[in-house]
Amino acid sequence: MTINRSTLKPEVQAYLDRIDFDGPIDTSVACLAGLQNAHLHAVPYENLDILNRVPLSLAIPDLYSKIVERRRGGFCFELNSLFGWLLRELGFEVTDLFARFWRDEPNPPPKRRHQVFRVDIDGIAYLCDVGVGGIVPREPVRLVEGEEQRQGNETYRMDVDPYFGWVLMELKKGDWVRIYSFTEEPQLSKDFYTASFWCEYAPDSIFRTNTMVAIRTKEGRNTIAGREFRIFTSEGVKAFTPETEEDYRVALRTYFGIVLD
Repeated sequence: MTINRSTLKPEVQAYLDRIDFDGPIDTSVACLAGLQNAHLHAVPYENLDILNRVPLSLAIPDLYSKIVERRRGGFCFELNSLFGWLLRELGFEVTDLFARFWRDEPNPPPKRRHQVFRVDIDGIAYLCDVGVGGIVPREPVRLVEGEEQRQGNETYRMDVDPYFGWVLMELKKGDWVRIYSFTEEPQLSKDFYTASFWCEYAPDSIFRTNTMVAIRTKEGRNTIAGREFRIFTSEGVKAFTPETEEDYRVALRTYFGIVLD
């Protein structure tokens, strides 16, 4: 049943406006896919607060203030915590899960430091995630072992490992490689606090030393590597490094919609 927007809480409607979602609202797979895709194109993945030593909070009111009202982004625990809140407010059946991130892991197996969702719709389970800076599914992935699922020019598959559980795989240059794995033990929001704290404060956390800013665009995606901005389009890559701090802030606003306090 489609939800009348006039019945939504103002905070929910403001979130939908933040991600530019104007489609029909119900608890269908199509709506979930639209919300996920819209989120990835509107809200950047970014760790600038961690780099600038601004303490993080996973409390929903604080995340809402940061991401919706101040139009910032965040990293996985921030983005997925708030997106999970949105989905529940809209009536979706959501289960929080803990994942191990394998892509670019220098010392496998990785620790659990990533949050994802299982969303159940009409008896079918889907993986949903808006909290990764790299290329990942822009729409929900069915939790069906071995089924190749194509999204645009990207192809994904769910494998099952006897120890690590479900494994999200991507087809990359002809080979299947791991992105992340997870088991289906339900998690509480507080279960992510310790991992988030480690990402924020551990001396060997990559989030403390490397700039991570990325967002999908209609033409491709925008990223930052160090201080170099990289704008990916169908015509190629435009790369540049802002010369001044003011130029850097202008580029952040232009390509990511980020305005630093």
